[in-house]
Amino acid sequence: MEKEVITKDKPKAKKKKTLSKKAKRLIIILSVVAVLLFITVWAIIGNTHLTVTAFSIESERIPKAFDGFKIAHVSDLHDSEIGEGHKTLIDKLKQSDPDIIAITGDLIDRTRTDVEHSLVFVAEAVKIAPCYYVNGNHEIRSGKYEELRAALLDLGVTVLENTNTKIEKDGEYISVLGINDPFLTTFDETTYDYDAAIVGEYIKEALVGTEGFKLLLAHHPECFEYYCEYGIDLTLTGHAHGGQFRLPLIGGLYAPHQGVFPKYEAGLFEDGDARMIVSRGIGNSSFPLRFNNNPELIIIELDSTR
Repeated sequence: MEKEVITKDKPKAKKKKTLSKKAKRLIIILSVVAVLLFITVWAIIGNTHLTVTAFSIESERIPKAFDGFKIAHVSDLHDSEIGEGHKTLIDKLKQSDPDIIAITGDLIDRTRTDVEHSLVFVAEAVKIAPCYYVNGNHEIRSGKYEELRAALLDLGVTVLENTNTKIEKDGEYISVLGINDPFLTTFDETTYDYDAAIVGEYIKEALVGTEGFKLLLAHHPECFEYYCEYGIDLTLTGHAHGGQFRLPLIGGLYAPHQGVFPKYEAGLFEDGDARMIVSRGIGNSSFPLRFNNNPELIIIELDSTR
């Protein structure tokens, strides 16, 4: 008797679904748009969102009376504004409650100089704390420096031009010095450069009559060797714009008078007892955009170790 053999049909293999060329093209386009949108938003934030960076400077040379003394450092405004009428910047300054405000050059921009616009900021800043100012290369090259200088003096700003002044507190003092931008006397139009040796001469002139802890306001961070050589305790500078484009683990890409991958683009630098803080600044100049490099207000607190 023959057995009946029952065979089952093998299930048919499912066909893999594949995207059409049109769908693939759409995904690529949407991905590119998403990336561009992210970069655009990130760039906008990087150019408009003001960050506050805090530093504490310890030194036995700081008088006890100045323990906790706060310095707000503003640099490279370049006729720009953070918040309508500088409101965001002014509000941050008020919240920080500084004892003095140091402005280290390029308050105006030589390519779009608007002295009155920058004075709006200064007029509000002097209501918060005494302001001390040094010029930068853009003031010098704008042709409007004398006009700006006169207006700053009228507002009660201390304009330091290879000069110094003392701040007194409870019978103790610190010296605040400021030097002219070297473009004032040694700028070379053909090379866009200057003679750095003049910085040493400026500092020597500014040092006359100083005593105790010395705070120097200058514009160029690449002159750090001179600030060290002449025994400056703390120097505040700008000019480098944080390297304009900043990459993680690398830092800034380019700074004027330092070139590619600048050494002194932002932050705190030390050499022995000498220290320098470089501000990333607030505005832009020749190149209109920053990337991963927010405008910066710096607040420094002095810590006496006596």
